Amino acid sequence: MSVDPMTYEAQFFGFTPQTCMLRIYIAFQDYLFEVMQAVEQVILKKLDGIPECEISPVQIRKCTEKFLCFMKGRFDNLFGKMEQLFLQLILRIPPNILLPEDKSQEALTYSEEEFQLLHKEIEQLQEKYKTELCTKQAFLAELEEQKIVQARLKKTLTMFDELENAGRKNGTSDFRESLVFLVQNSRKLQNIRENVGKEAKKLKVS
Repeated sequence: MSVDPMTYEAQFFGFTPQTCMLRIYIAFQDYLFEVMQAVEQVILKKLDGIPECEISPVQIRKCTEKFLCFMKGRFDNLFGKMEQLFLQLILRIPPNILLPEDKSQEALTYSEEEFQLLHKEIEQLQEKYKTELCTKQAFLAELEEQKIVQARLKKTLTMFDELENAGRKNGTSDFRESLVFLVQNSRKLQNIRENVGKEAKKLKVS
């Protein structure tokens, strides 16, 4: 079968010429098989009428299959020539012929310079599209990071609200003042710990 897509012919006929030829090939091949089966049945009936015939149905089948292979080889050879004739001449639209729906393209003529400019413009648009796509992807990634940060911030604010509510229940009026007081006491405890550590080292040295 031909490897040429023949898209213009497919647009005109409504089917690809290769598909048409394939269907014709399958139809002829099926008909050949049916004929050989009919011939085999006729031969077997004739043999039944011959007394003491030494030819068995198995021998008839082998001969039928051998003849079928011979006929198929001849058919494939002839069909190859017919396919070439159909695809190159009969089902082929000449390159200088335009379909009626494409007649408007006759007025659209471009010089080589105009074609190169158009091609260059297409490349520039493709590069611009790629740049915008990368920018969009970076923006979406940043947006996802912002959503993660907002979720963490919301979680932190919720924790502070819970601590403030707990402080009010325990008699603390202002959570922020309590937090400052806690930080100051924490620093004092850290200083005391450092001093105790220094004194312990001095005792070990002495």
